Amino acid sequence: MRKIDDKKKQLKETISLLPEKPGIYQFYNSDNTIIYIGKAKNLKRRVSSYFRNRHDNKKTAMLVRSIAEIRYMVVETEQDALLLENNLVKKYKPRYNIRLKDDKSYPWIRIVNEPIPRVIKTRDLVKDGSKYFGPYTNVYMVNTLLDLFKSGYKIRTCNYRLTKKNIDSGKFRVCLEYHIGNCRGPCEGLIKEENYLKGIEEISHILKGNISGVMRHLKSIMDEKAQKLDYEEAQKIKEKYDSLKRYQSKSTVVSPEITDIDVFSIENGDKSAFINYLKIIDGAVIQTYTLEITKVIDEPIEELLMTGIIEIKQKIHNNAKEVLVPFRIGNIYKDIKFIVPKIGEKKKLLELSLRNAKYFRLDKEKQVAQKQARSTVDNLLSTIMKDLNLPVKPVMIECFDNSNFQGAEPVAACVVFKNGKPLKREYRHYNVKSVKGPDDFASMEEIVYRRYSRLINENKALPQLVVIDGGKGQLSSAVRALEQLGLRGKISIISIAKRLEEIYFPDDPVPVYINKNSETLRVIQQLRDEAHRFGITFHRKKLSKVLIDTELSHIKGIGEKTIKKLLVELKSVSNIKKAELNSLIEIVGNSKAQIIFKYFRAK
Repeated sequence: MRKIDDKKKQLKETISLLPEKPGIYQFYNSDNTIIYIGKAKNLKRRVSSYFRNRHDNKKTAMLVRSIAEIRYMVVETEQDALLLENNLVKKYKPRYNIRLKDDKSYPWIRIVNEPIPRVIKTRDLVKDGSKYFGPYTNVYMVNTLLDLFKSGYKIRTCNYRLTKKNIDSGKFRVCLEYHIGNCRGPCEGLIKEENYLKGIEEISHILKGNISGVMRHLKSIMDEKAQKLDYEEAQKIKEKYDSLKRYQSKSTVVSPEITDIDVFSIENGDKSAFINYLKIIDGAVIQTYTLEITKVIDEPIEELLMTGIIEIKQKIHNNAKEVLVPFRIGNIYKDIKFIVPKIGEKKKLLELSLRNAKYFRLDKEKQVAQKQARSTVDNLLSTIMKDLNLPVKPVMIECFDNSNFQGAEPVAACVVFKNGKPLKREYRHYNVKSVKGPDDFASMEEIVYRRYSRLINENKALPQLVVIDGGKGQLSSAVRALEQLGLRGKISIISIAKRLEEIYFPDDPVPVYINKNSETLRVIQQLRDEAHRFGITFHRKKLSKVLIDTELSHIKGIGEKTIKKLLVELKSVSNIKKAELNSLIEIVGNSKAQIIFKYFRAK
């Protein structure tokens, strides 16, 4: 207890000595580990607020309880504090700080720092003086740009080390790309270095969004070449110009009056915040990027947005002096004006950015849900495999059930489950062909044989598990069918008996009783019930058709609807024959009742 009191006393002394200046503060735990890094316009006021206020957020309360030491650093401006905090959080990754999601999966376009530069797609940022543009969330856009540069500027794609010394000494020879017109042969000095670098400069301008400027420049050169009757060169420049025009036409045009502007919006979720960035050049959206921040303690939305802006601007270098935001935030950068638009085109831009952030969040949530679903399915299949001692996970399970009415019109049903869920398009029902009378065992053997002989003939995938609705007899019949097809041992097979939900295995007279609450039994019961439902539905339709197609259908003036009404009410043709006239009149009316009554009385 004395140690706790001493700790509180020490922290109070530290707080009382804090300056009322901008800076960053670091909270350490008893193991001398940084657990939180924060920024402040006024260090004393901000740090003392942690100890004055009661915290509803559990993680914030845990943070405060864990603080054993406070260290701080004074800086000149709030902007310096923001940037320093961002860099220190990345370096130390404290437990209670928000976490920026790694975006290594997103590609960048890299102009390689070489005498004769290449322009390539990369996912790794190497600090070697190369220029990076991105990140691009759309790989198709990256490939479109690289194809444009390759066709329009004939940049090299080889990995040769093209120094002046190597080129002058004739170390390299032109490759196939030169001969098919995709490269101008800088490896043999067939294009002047200054001309090649002009193309790289134009590519750099395009990647920065200055497409219109490059197009104006190309058009002036094209006109100049045409006036000098140098039509071949003019045509080459025209091809570049046309490629850029096509690319520009695919950009989302928002307003020609808006020239160079950045837009940031935030979608704040329970566990994460999503900051969307739009880059607008010459009235068109030329880049969009969304950053995900995982929240740890109850960070204010303003702080989340500021952190996102700093992180994105460190990644994506641009010179926009005007930034649109959804609400007022601190003056992060001295030379940038932050605007909260209320109406007009700029307001629409902000709404567009917010929609992008919302869509990104929905996509992430869908991905998480799908991942959880895959994990749940995998756990379920592993449980079934373990409970039933199967050699593999039963991704595909098929279940068979027979149905007949007093031995008449025997039918069977096969239902299919994939990953523990019904796959209804694969359901099949069967008319039993070779069996006469009520022989459940022979019917099961016939249907199982027909099902898997067809799958084998059509070269289709077999299930990993077959479930038979019935006891030992039905299971033995199904096993015989598999033996005839050479599938015994290749497909696992069991049966489920309804009375006590016993599970039977081939060659084992003693049933297994699975825990009534287990997922395995639930799936098997669902399979059995579904096969029964599917089979009974088919059997009823067939039986009704047979009844309608016999005696009742021969009565003139009596149609299918009338017959169905009678069967629904009186259940059978035999009951209809015995029915009194008044009963028939109540069901189908006087005139039709008279016809039916007279027909059966006459017979």
